Parts: sequence; C-alpha cells; structure tokens
Amino acid sequence: MPTAPLPAQSVAAPVTDAQRFAFDNDGYLVLENFLSPEHVARLLAALDPVIARRRELNRTGAPQTGFTQTNGQDSTRIFYILDDHPLFLELLDWPAIMPYVHALLNPMPHHCASDAIAALASDFPNHQPGWHIDGHDDGFRNLGRPIPLLQLKIGYYLTDMTKSGASHLTVVPGSHKSRQDPGPPLPNGMLPGAVQVCAPAGSAILFHNALWHGVGPFEPGRRRTMLYYCYEHPWMVASQEHWGYPKEFYNRRLSPAQRKLFHGFVFDPPEPRWG
Repeated sequence: MPTAPLPAQSVAAPVTDAQRFAFDNDGYLVLENFLSPEHVARLLAALDPVIARRRELNRTGAPQTGFTQTNGQDSTRIFYILDDHPLFLELLDWPAIMPYVHALLNPMPHHCASDAIAALASDFPNHQPGWHIDGHDDGFRNLGRPIPLLQLKIGYYLTDMTKSGASHLTVVPGSHKSRQDPGPPLPNGMLPGAVQVCAPAGSAILFHNALWHGVGPFEPGRRRTMLYYCYEHPWMVASQEHWGYPKEFYNRRLSPAQRKLFHGFVFDPPEPRWG
C-alpha cells in the first residue's frame, strides 16, 4: 500500500437543511462515498494485522486495550480501536465528519466508543438480526419517551454494501420518535418497516441512539467489514472506553483537537476544563 499521507479534506461540506430534515425525521443519514477508495484501502490494510494481533491476545489471554469478540475462524469484532493503528485515531476527528457531529449532536462533542467488525457469513450459521437501541441505562429508556438524542453513532462501510444480503446495518426509519418498543419481529426476523442500508464502500451512516437497528440477512459467501465511532454530549460520563486507554495514549498520541474529545480527568495531570 502507498505510504504517503492521506490528504485530509480541508474544506468540509456544510450540513444542508435537507440532511438535517432527513436525520430528524428518519433517525439516520447516509453519506455515500464519504471516504475515498484510497482511504478505504488503507483502513482495510491496517485492520487485517490488528485483528490478527487481537485474536492472538485473546488466544493467549494476554492483556489488551478494550476487548475482542471472535466467531469461527475469521469473524471478529474488536472494541476500543483508537490505539490499535494511527489511521483509526485519525478518523476520530476526520475533518469532513466533524461538521456533521457538531451540527447534529453538539458543538463540543466527546468521543464515546469505537469498534471494528469483520464478519463472514460462514461464521454465522444461526444469524439473527439482534434488534436493539443504543445507550446505557436500558437504552436511556428511563429518561422517558421519546428518547432524546444523546449519542450519535457513525458506521463506515469498508466493503461494498450496495447489494443486500451482507448482514447490512438495518434500521427502522422514524423509530427513534416512538413512545414504545416495537412488537415481535415478522417470521423472517425483520421488524415491520425495516430497511437494509445499502451503500458503496467508503460510505458513512450516521444514526440516532434511539433508532431501532440490527443486521439484515447474511447470505452465503458474503462478508461485512466496517468501523463504528460514537460521539456524545460533553456533560455525559457514560463511556467506559474513556478508562480503557493507557496514560501514554492520552498524554502523547492525541492532537490538541483530539484532546478536546475527552474528559479532562483522563489526562495526567488532569486538565481543569469543561467540555
């Protein structure tokens, strides 16, 4: 793979009224071809050795930042990925995505969570959609309905997902505004009104914490590779990931802008600030 630095998008496109309207009403927003093909290729090349290392740490029981879930020979989900590779940390405040985080969530957001998924259909013979909403405290249900926007989650497709059947992110549009949980799934496992989010590699999908979502059908021979990043309000102290990284990560590897995405108490010495 080329080793030259990736050109950061210096002028981010403004968030349009139409995009705000779509996010507010549907609970999600799709930005197709958001990352360049070269950027996607580098992320994929970085992910393979990271997954191999994480699986080996799991096998030996050695300590690791975050935790790793394995399924079968190849399928893996790794959590707390910011310190696994510089490209994963770079994507935390990628210039093109931050205007969306600022406009849809908060002008002073905090990082909440990160993970990567590499899944093959052969490792999931008993595939289930796994319908849920996100958030602590039972999906923030105890705050009342409708559940407010407290976390903005962003999924980046690293493999082509234009054709359905690859365990796509699947959502129920508008369900974030509901005052009750949905009824039981249909015989095919899907919730009424659910849609598979089909988009090419490099696309970003932004969605509300209270949007009902899961994964779609996983047809033989298909695979899904993607990254997830989550952001929350700066007054929230809900993320266990903030306590998961070593001091060297906070004190030496974050840029000044990235430091603002974390609580001041994670640094040594702590930074006396708010937001």
